[in-house]
This record gives sequence, structure tokens and C-alpha cells, in this order.
Amino acid sequence: MEISWERHRRRLFEIVEVGNDIDWISRGYDFLNTFVIILNLAVSILYTFDEIRGTYGFWLLIIEKVTIAFFFIDYILRLWTAKYLYPELSSPRALSKYVFSFTGIVDLLSFLPYYLPVFFPSGAVAFRMFRIVRIFRLFRITAYYDSLNVITEVITSKRQQLFSSVFIILVLMLASSLCMYSLEHNAQPKVFSNAFSGIWWSVSTLLTVGYGDIYPITSMGKIFGIFISFLGVGMVAIPTGIISAGFVDQYTQIKRISEYGQEEAIHFIKIRLTERDPWVGKNILQLGLPEKVIVAVIKRNHQILIPRGDTVLNANDTIVLGAESFNDREHINLKEIVLQKHNPWNGQRIRDLDISRKTIIILVKRKNKALIPNGNMILREGDTIILYTQMHLANMNNLEIDIEI
Repeated sequence: MEISWERHRRRLFEIVEVGNDIDWISRGYDFLNTFVIILNLAVSILYTFDEIRGTYGFWLLIIEKVTIAFFFIDYILRLWTAKYLYPELSSPRALSKYVFSFTGIVDLLSFLPYYLPVFFPSGAVAFRMFRIVRIFRLFRITAYYDSLNVITEVITSKRQQLFSSVFIILVLMLASSLCMYSLEHNAQPKVFSNAFSGIWWSVSTLLTVGYGDIYPITSMGKIFGIFISFLGVGMVAIPTGIISAGFVDQYTQIKRISEYGQEEAIHFIKIRLTERDPWVGKNILQLGLPEKVIVAVIKRNHQILIPRGDTVLNANDTIVLGAESFNDREHINLKEIVLQKHNPWNGQRIRDLDISRKTIIILVKRKNKALIPNGNMILREGDTIILYTQMHLANMNNLEIDIEI
């Protein structure tokens, strides 16, 4: 009972987390989550318009209640499945790590301020301000789409350069504020009253906002202002150039990996285990695979497993085996024959067939099933036989197979 309960818990984790194209239920939940986030933000924006609020206010509030309830349920599910989000940690530590992570805090604040006024009516205004935090749930969308993840990767990889450029801008803002105070204080004592009075001017000038409510009137102040304006254009271009270069590097790296993947191809085959297969119940290390043959992926139910040496194989697992590819090719001609009604092989055991010793039956296909032949197998009408032979047999089709060696 406990194992079954944990299986359902694990399955629930696969659904609420970002899914893959194979698991349609998980992908459907991802799309639902994205839709609810966008719908909630759209309702919050539409409710600020007096005309829309007066006409559709009731329905907007209903939609907001439903979406907030969805956020609450989603948060509870993520708490319950946190142990699978951080499998290397114990359950209490995994739960704590999720609760205090950026994602966990955003998930909590996306619904908590909506319900707090029920218990603390006096703080309703303050709690309403915290509702703006739910906009950060949009960052969840980046997890669903790889193209949006590139933005996060670029900012993360270039964070040191971006920090340096922002630091330089802050230093220049403070220095230009001090210089402008020295040049303009006597002419405009009320405007540039102290060293920090020119901060707003330096921000609007260096960042090319150009608000114009504070400006120099002396000749030296105007000359200095022109210099800072030109300098500001260059300062804003620095972080822009860093981010642009990061995007170019990221996409170049993706393209390079893709090209290398085509050059160094690996061939894969897919096998589905049945209860009769000897691999069932064994772990990867016990399989005794040949050198340079690997178990790449295991598909179990709707779950994709990355195999390890101690991974135990179960019946109905789908296993993907991979092997190196080589440039040299050898062609082997196989022949295919379908046993018709009057074929003399019907009802015969393979070992009793009157065929050359140089003829080898490779495979027997019977009713969409591939059978590995042995001497005791009895051939039947309608069987498709694939064999390697140098004999001439009527009604056979040639199959050319590329074997890489």
C-alpha cells in the first residue's frame, strides 16, 4: 500500500513539474499552468479600468478567485512532492529548500496576500500591494520553453561583466553629481543644494532619459553636461553589447553541439522487455553488455530514466541501446520470403528443412511479431522469413543491410 502511495506521489511530481513531449498529461498541466498565470495577470490589469470594472467586475473577481485557488492547490502539490524535486536531500530538507527558494517564495506570495485580509482585515491595503509579486510567476514560463531559457543562461553567464558595467555607471553617476554640484551650486543653490541633489540629473543624463526638470545654466555646467550626455550613450551601450554578445555565444554553442552531434553519430536500437526476458530483474551491471554498447535510456510507464549501474530492469520497460558508429561499411544481402499455401516449408521444423548449410534463417515474422528462430520452430503459412543465403529461391525479395564494422 505504501509503495503504491509513493508511486502516485511520484507520478504527481512528474505532472506538476515541466513535462516532456511523451507525457501528454504533464505537458497539458504545463499549458494549463501557463494559461492560468496569463489569465490572472490579464484580469488584474483589466480590473484597473473603470469602464471594464463597472461592466464585468463581478466576473473578473470570479476569475481571480478561481486562478488564485489554482495557485494555492499548485503550491500544496509542490510541497507534497518536494522530496522528488531534490532527491539528494531528505524529505524535510527538500521541503525547506523549496519553501525558501525564489520559486517557492513567489509561489507562496502569488496566493497568500489574497487570503490574508480574511484573518487580518486591518492590513488589507498592505496585503494588496504584495499581490504584485504574482507577476513573477511569469518566470515559470521560461521553464516550459527552451528559447526563453536562453535569456536566463545569458544573464547568468555574463553576470560578472554586467555587474562591472553597472558598478561603473554608479560610480560615474556619483562623480558627475559631485562635479555638477560644484559647477552649479552658486548659480542654482535651491536646485543643486547638496552633493546628492545632482543624482537625479546624472541618472536622467547618463541613462539618456532626458527628463529635463534639473539642468545646468552656467557655461561650464553646460559643457560638462554635454560631455556626460555623450558618455551616457556609451555607458548604456556596454550592458547592451554584453547581453548581445552572450546571445551570439549561446546560439553559436548550440549550433556547434548540434554539428558535432551529426559528425559523431551513435546508433540506437529500442527493445521492449517482456516477463520472459532474462534481463528482467537484473541491474545494468549484470547484463554483461559488449564493450562500447551502452544502455542510453529506459522508458518506464510515462517516466524517462537515466540508467545507472544499480538500475534494475522491469518487465514492460523500453530500453534504448546505443553503440559507436564507424566509417567502414560492409553490405550484406538478405532475402525475404513469405510462405504461401503450397510452400513445402509449411509445417516443417527449421532443422528439417532441405537447405544449404550456407543458408541461415535470421528472423521469422509472424502476425506482426518478430521471432528469433531455433531448430525446433515450426514454420506456418503466412510467415515472413528473412534469411542469408547464396541460393536462388523463387518468390524472394532482396534486402540490402548496411552493417557497420
